[in-house]
Amino acid sequence: MAKNEVELTRKEMKAPDAFLVNVRRAAEWVGGHPKRIVSIVVVALAVLAAVLGVMSWMESSDKAAGAALFGVLNDADGQVSSVPLPGVSAPLFPTAEAQQKAILAKAEAVQREYASTEAARTATLAAGEAQLRLGAFDGALASFESYLASAKSTDSLAFLAAEGVARAKEGKGDFAGAAAALERAQSFNSAYADRVALDKARLLARQGKLDDARKILQAFPTDFKDSPAKPEAEQQLAQLGAPK
Repeated sequence: MAKNEVELTRKEMKAPDAFLVNVRRAAEWVGGHPKRIVSIVVVALAVLAAVLGVMSWMESSDKAAGAALFGVLNDADGQVSSVPLPGVSAPLFPTAEAQQKAILAKAEAVQREYASTEAARTATLAAGEAQLRLGAFDGALASFESYLASAKSTDSLAFLAAEGVARAKEGKGDFAGAAAALERAQSFNSAYADRVALDKARLLARQGKLDDARKILQAFPTDFKDSPAKPEAEQQLAQLGAPK
């Protein structure tokens, strides 16, 4: 076996830990940035989805497709900086836009070159998230719907694609469509009902339906007693202010 193949395997085995660190960072960051159309929570979930995709690939025989997918994930694990960062081995990008364009380009290459593989399906999710971050909402919709077209009811990642549809529709100003997409997302995985509730409250607030948003957020601690998102619900409620 060639030396670079051994090194790639080692990187692949380390990849899940690196991406889970990013998920935790994203969860901490979201508290201070509640107004972003494309929330970092969705991006974090998409990164986790990509990690799961790589772990699934590790058990398959399609090494080339998995290695190509790892290239997508490696860029997603990169950092934005115009100067070298000491001790950082992840890819560096001059701007956030450049990073997302790189992710999208590699994800699309995986889709083209390894069509019909699980790696290509996972790359579709990564492409959709990059398109969301770039504000290419129509492209994001196409990517997520493409993933959902072949998703089974037991597909654990289908929730992320359906929620991506909701985010894309929200970005386009289609709040009713976004709400319907959230219901669809919850049908795939009820374990994320707390996230869906927060998204519904945000959508209602954006439409000026503040009282309806308050009802969801006020009931959140009771409806989702064990949810780690309770602080975020409290923050959203505080931002709505007192009823007039």
